[in-house]
Amino acid sequence: MVVNITGASDYILPFIAALIVGFGLFKKVPVFECFIEGAKGGLQTVYNLVPAIIALTLGVGMLSASGAFMILGRLFRPLTSLLGIPPEVLPLCLISPISGSGSITVFENILKAYGADSFPGRVASVISGSTETTFYAVTVYYGAAEVKKTRHTIPAALAGDLASFVLSGVFVRLFFGN
Repeated sequence: MVVNITGASDYILPFIAALIVGFGLFKKVPVFECFIEGAKGGLQTVYNLVPAIIALTLGVGMLSASGAFMILGRLFRPLTSLLGIPPEVLPLCLISPISGSGSITVFENILKAYGADSFPGRVASVISGSTETTFYAVTVYYGAAEVKKTRHTIPAALAGDLASFVLSGVFVRLFFGN
């Protein structure tokens, strides 16, 4: 017997919401007032984050439009060839710590230009799956928590990104060849 669970997903979220409301009423919690307070807190968080997100988006747009990513790509090309990173994925390495949507666009362009089964396409796929938008994540999470000093967070996260960039080429060569 085959069970069709496609329609079940339409009922899961309302069921969970009803369960939470029912539990709150059972515990005699003012559910609606708690919801309103939570919504106010969420709006305050958004209000605090918007300036940082606008600044980050504007900065990425300016770097892209000015050609700075291309210049940085040319500067880092000797290093990337030494590390075994294909030069075609260098723009992805530069933008992925900064912008998620920008890195998806660069990733799609790499796949269109070289194909998903090419060496640059596979390396780009590994990079896309193993890196984080470091600056965006720090901006959003630390902004929401109102943390002013990031201390070692950014250097450690960028070191993780760099390890992903370098090891992506190594592992793609190791498992798929050149």
